Amino acid sequence: MGPMVERAELGSRKSAVLHAVVEEYVRTGEPVGSETIADRAGLGVSSATIRNEMAALEELGYLSHPHTSAGRTPTDIGYRHYVDSLPAGGRLRDAQRRAIAGYFAEAILDLEEVLKGSVQLLSRLTQYAGLAVPPSAGEEPIVRLELIDMGPTMMILAVGQHGRVDKRIFDRPEGLDQHALDRMERRLAALRGLTYTDAQVQLLQLAAEDDRDQRDLLLHVADTLRTAQQGEGSAHMLVGGVSNLADEAQTWRRETLRLLFETLEREQEMLHVLHDVSAGAGDLSVTIGTEHPSTGEWDASIITAPFGAHDAPLGTIGVVGPTRMDYLSAMASVRAVARRLSELATELEQ
Repeated sequence: MGPMVERAELGSRKSAVLHAVVEEYVRTGEPVGSETIADRAGLGVSSATIRNEMAALEELGYLSHPHTSAGRTPTDIGYRHYVDSLPAGGRLRDAQRRAIAGYFAEAILDLEEVLKGSVQLLSRLTQYAGLAVPPSAGEEPIVRLELIDMGPTMMILAVGQHGRVDKRIFDRPEGLDQHALDRMERRLAALRGLTYTDAQVQLLQLAAEDDRDQRDLLLHVADTLRTAQQGEGSAHMLVGGVSNLADEAQTWRRETLRLLFETLEREQEMLHVLHDVSAGAGDLSVTIGTEHPSTGEWDASIITAPFGAHDAPLGTIGVVGPTRMDYLSAMASVRAVARRLSELATELEQ
């Protein structure tokens, strides 16, 4: 959560009125009047009392009053109070629970592929845009590292624990005999289980100490691992369901949508935003509007959760959408998908 002014605790009636306004506004997209709350919320007080409470909530900064309407809409601070007061677990709807269980029952054991599907799944469940940051290649353990003899050429094959595959083909060095190949194979076998980063360091150290034939091979393997970390496998982001945000164009200003779309296209910029909003969060992070400069500019909220194996974080998954968001449902969906991803990542490491 970003820096926000400390506010006095709301009484139970003001909280109940604020919650009713948030839920009605999320449901309809229309500014909410006191009569609507009196009719729908079952608070057992008159619409005049509710009108007074809504005026007080506006004075305190929890509601705002669009000029063109008699009704009120929640502010970022109003949404924050609502989110902070939600029950800790958050319940999934039956259809959402079935969709998550069905997807993970079919999921293949390749974390990157599963993540791409998970982003689409979250987008379908919430109707917002799904986001994920996969594990970086540098931190991924290597399960296979081989030098394959193809006659006039050689191929290096590196396979990561989460399913990434990197290959490099190069001309066979002159005078390379079977003894040298066997020795190289043993050296590469000893690196399995290390991360791409650690294996690269070891290879460079071996190359510095070795004779010419082995040094060139060792440097080829080290360069294959370095390229893996800088290319596709470097820090990147998966996005799904951006078209869902365009469906919000009636209630979300077109300019804010344009700014958000532009940032989504600039991957590194969006990665910085996700890093900021997720840093130091526990199992779930909710950033609302002006709590971060970027979400403030977009008039948007981001909900993220980390996933990992054996309590070691691997990546982040979440959704971005308008501040007028169904927070209860979106938070439950993000939390549930992150939990399933962690279970899958743990399976992959066993």
